Formats: sequence, structure tokens, C-alpha cells
Amino acid sequence: MHRSLITGGTRGIGRAIAAALLRAGGQVMITGRTASSVERAVRELGIEIGDPARVAGLAVDVRDRTAVDGLVADIVRRFGGLDVVVNNAGVGVFASAETMTDDDWRLMMDTNVTGPFFVTRAAIPALRQSGGGWIINIASLAGRNYFPQGSAYCATKAALIAFTESVMQEVRHDGIRVSVIMPGSVATDFSGHRGEDDSWKLTGDDVADVVVDLLRHPPRSLPSRVEIRPARPKKG
Repeated sequence: MHRSLITGGTRGIGRAIAAALLRAGGQVMITGRTASSVERAVRELGIEIGDPARVAGLAVDVRDRTAVDGLVADIVRRFGGLDVVVNNAGVGVFASAETMTDDDWRLMMDTNVTGPFFVTRAAIPALRQSGGGWIINIASLAGRNYFPQGSAYCATKAALIAFTESVMQEVRHDGIRVSVIMPGSVATDFSGHRGEDDSWKLTGDDVADVVVDLLRHPPRSLPSRVEIRPARPKKG
């Protein structure tokens, strides 16, 4: 039974991953930006699985190193250890490089890159103490396929991919496997709006299935990078 930490677990992809790991019998700690959103998600997830004791949550800003260190200590204390980390918390502000504000640039860099660094650094000793485990970073195909108005966002996801693949080589002999999942278009409220027809897009459950599949791989196997995209994207 995995003991998992999922950042940004109150909605969208993170919420779907949390639900999938709970259905698989695991214990899950989620984070979110506000206490109210975390409390609501924890309550609803507990009802869904019929076992509220297996799900917990904290309002944590992953940009806050002290808060992140406390988060990892809390999950170890609460569940007796840590086996899986999913760095999912992220933000996106889309504007040209010319009009991008300093604050928006820093928000994305600090949340999408520095946040996973803080969580990963804090989690490695706990994972090692548990005898190994997984770190799974949720990046994006935008980290490889760039587009206008996305210079800052694409840069953060490219950095997260590079970070993942370097850390993977640092800790693999400790029994810690590190993977990056790179989804394409996903039907969530991440961008702040939904299209009229999102039926062709991936869902959070599609990404969650990849996470569950990764955890089922035998110890000798490490799918270090997974790209997932809509099978039949909208034409035009």
C-alpha cells in the first residue's frame, strides 16, 4: 500500500491522481492553495473511498521551503513513511515575452520549477528511509513543443523535464525511480477557461491511469519519460 504525497491535489489532474491512488488502496496526502479547498477535497475523497483515515491534506504553497519541509515531515509522521511523490502543482500565465510581467514570470518559475525542487529535496531522505519509491513530475508537452504566448510557461516545463531526468540519474541506485509525465491537451480549468467542445481532449483520469501504471512496473523497469496526448486531436 503506497503512501503518497500529491501537490496540487484538490482539482484537475492532481485530484484524479489522488482518487486513483486511493482506489488502489493507498494512503494519500494532498496539498492545495487554500485551506478551504483542501478541506473540501479531503472530505469528498474520504466519502468516495469510504475510508476517510486514508486521506489527508494541508494548505501549502510549494514556493515556501519551510512549509514544504514541514509537509514532508507531516506525511511521514501521519502515515509512517513516504513511498510516492507526485509534483503536480503548477500555474500558467500566457502572454508574449514583451508583455509578461515580472510577477507573473516569478510566479510560474517559483511554482513550476522551484516548487518541485523543494518538494523533491525534502522527500528524497524520506523515500530512502522507506527503502525507495517514486518521484513523478507532471510536466507538459509544452516543455518540448513551444508556442506563441507561452514562452514563460514552456520554459518552466522544459526546466522541469531537465530537472527530472537529472535527479533520476542521481537517486536510481537508492531504489528511487523518477519519471516525468508530459500530457498534451487536458480538459481541466487550468487555463482559466474551457472550450465549447473538450470531448477530444485528455481527462485527468487519463493522466492518473499513467501514474497507477508506473507504480505497477517491476523494480527493474523505469519508464523515465511518458508522453500522453489526445488520440484524435481536433482538426484545424
